[in-house]
Amino acid sequence: MEFDFAQLAPAERYKLMAAVIVPRPIAWITSQDATGRHNAAPFSFFNMMGADPPVVAIGIMRRPDGTPKDTAANIERTGEFVVNLVSEADVAAMNFTAIDAPPGFDEIAGADLPVLPSSLVAPPRIASAPVAMECRLAHVHEIGATRIILGEVLRFHIDDAVLEPVRLRVDTPAMNLVGRVHGGGWYARLTDLFSVDRPAWTRWRADHPDQAQGFD
Repeated sequence: MEFDFAQLAPAERYKLMAAVIVPRPIAWITSQDATGRHNAAPFSFFNMMGADPPVVAIGIMRRPDGTPKDTAANIERTGEFVVNLVSEADVAAMNFTAIDAPPGFDEIAGADLPVLPSSLVAPPRIASAPVAMECRLAHVHEIGATRIILGEVLRFHIDDAVLEPVRLRVDTPAMNLVGRVHGGGWYARLTDLFSVDRPAWTRWRADHPDQAQGFD
């Protein structure tokens, strides 16, 4: 099957793309408005974009009525937010914070979600999250109904139990992170893993001298 996306409605494009671009990590974002009211919401259009500077990117679509979601509005007004990662133990609370509540509703209070103060930014971080990244807004790029928010990571909090601090080795499976997959409510666990060694040019060149000729 081949689809001309120019001929499909946005909801149809979303359905196809979100069903195949999987699994997607979840940014459970805490933010606050100019008056100090808190907000928490999960977004799976999210990933790391670089380490120098340390940058994360989040895609946040507008509400069906065209107004910006609280998270996007808060980030643009204050320039600060926290990206919390989601462990399986937090799925119920994370799912609650995806509620289609009216603007200004405090999902942190509604979910009875314990939080801790951040070190450099005003929004709190989620206490149970295995990782929390305090971020400063770097850039907003608006494409149609989507805001792509780039944030620079200022502080990185990680659970002591999953980190070997001398070599900065993280026990990633021990975090029990979940990712978004297809449909309205499907998620994936990081429990079925495999490892593949990245090829090295020097070794491949030695094994394939004819194909490598001229690329020294």
